[in-house]
Amino acid sequence: MVSGHDRVDVRGTVWFAVLAYLPAWLLSAPLWLTGEGLSWVWAPVALTLMMFMPAVAAVVVNKWISPSRKPWRTLGITTADGIKKWWPYAILGCAGPPLAVLLALLVGYMLGVYEADWTGFSGLTEQMGTTVVGEQARTAPTTLAVSQLGQIFLLGWVHTLLALGEELGWRGYLVKALLPLGQPATFLISGVLWGLWHAPILLLGYNYPTVPVVVSFLMMGCFCVLVGVLLSWLRLASDSVWPAAIAHGFLNSAGTMAVIFSQAGHPVDNASVGLLGWSGWIVLVLLILVLIMIGKLPVRFEVVKQGISPGVERRSRKA
Repeated sequence: MVSGHDRVDVRGTVWFAVLAYLPAWLLSAPLWLTGEGLSWVWAPVALTLMMFMPAVAAVVVNKWISPSRKPWRTLGITTADGIKKWWPYAILGCAGPPLAVLLALLVGYMLGVYEADWTGFSGLTEQMGTTVVGEQARTAPTTLAVSQLGQIFLLGWVHTLLALGEELGWRGYLVKALLPLGQPATFLISGVLWGLWHAPILLLGYNYPTVPVVVSFLMMGCFCVLVGVLLSWLRLASDSVWPAAIAHGFLNSAGTMAVIFSQAGHPVDNASVGLLGWSGWIVLVLLILVLIMIGKLPVRFEVVKQGISPGVERRSRKA
């Protein structure tokens, strides 16, 4: 599999950026105009619609601006081999994010930036309002924690449908479109563009409400570049957008793990805890290094060349 282009389709990528950014930013306008920001009653609806704008941009570009003969194949919605090739990556997309978040919490705990209650779940009990009455708690903390952990895997599939709106754009279209620049440049540019796309809601305190706005932009950029490398690897290695969408969905769902294992009286700060925080970036960097060391990054593509005789093909692999 190859990118399908020897050079970047500048017209297509520019239009993709415009169509991904402009409608999404307009959808965030009511959060500003009402003065209520992220607490606006319709904010969840606006944020959900924003997530689908990159997908809309990718489809418009692929069908009308820079038409592809097989737009769904180009975006990774369908593949030549069907589910047979990408299902192992989909399983990794389900299990990987919760494990990565747990590792990030462990790193934060060891570095002293995350106050954990690994077995008592006191922070979760405090967050859910299940306070003790006399000597008895109305809901056992362990039961509450198991329930919340179960919801991560159930809601992960719901989040996957929402994450597909972003992944069709950023990984489905943009990563493949930028491949002629080389994989390192592709991962960096697509990650930065993905991070900046969040600008209007970052200004309202989204994800990083405890740090100055400039710092929140830098942190979101770093997070999106690092996570974007892993999501892009899933996209390119599987030749499908579905594993990346599943991983994105389960990553969003697993965000509650920081609260589940937290200690009462110590609110979770995304700037330092979990994969959004700087301590979690250590885990992301290590995962990327592991992929490099085992020869999975950069992704090597199979190139088919016509041989000297008709019907004879020569196959080789290149990054």
